[in-house]
Amino acid sequence: MKITTKRFANLDVDEDRIILMQRGILGFECYKRFVLLTPPDSGSLIWLQAVDDPALAFVVANPYVINGDYKPFIMDHELKSLEIERGEDIVLLSIVTVHTRPFQLTANLRAPLLLNAANRKANQIVLEESAYPIQYKVFDDDAKTTGDVSLPEAGMEQLDKISVAMMVV
Repeated sequence: MKITTKRFANLDVDEDRIILMQRGILGFECYKRFVLLTPPDSGSLIWLQAVDDPALAFVVANPYVINGDYKPFIMDHELKSLEIERGEDIVLLSIVTVHTRPFQLTANLRAPLLLNAANRKANQIVLEESAYPIQYKVFDDDAKTTGDVSLPEAGMEQLDKISVAMMVV
């Protein structure tokens, strides 16, 4: 299937890589079909591109890399709604906001994206715990560009099942 994007031009994407957001993303509920794009040398930053709107894309990242102490409690009804039967099929991603100030990135740890890697169904969920902020600083104020936020090997294995690796032409 061909999709048009504002940032990456036209892409060929296998239909089996399309992610179906059952409820949509908060504020963007009318968009249901997305694809994860992993450009080369992007570290842990991935693009969640809307299939039906070339201009709509979110930067997302593995929340466990952003905050090593991240231990969200996911309600059973959220797992059931996505037909998640095995823990290894769970993929969590946080939407990252790139602020105008250089090197200032924040991640939404309070409302992660929950994906089932086996069937590519997803939802944005809002966690009950108030300890996780909507704007968690990815780097502290003194951070330089050498900060390592690359995905650990375990996180990459699940993402490889559902993302589209982009090649530089």
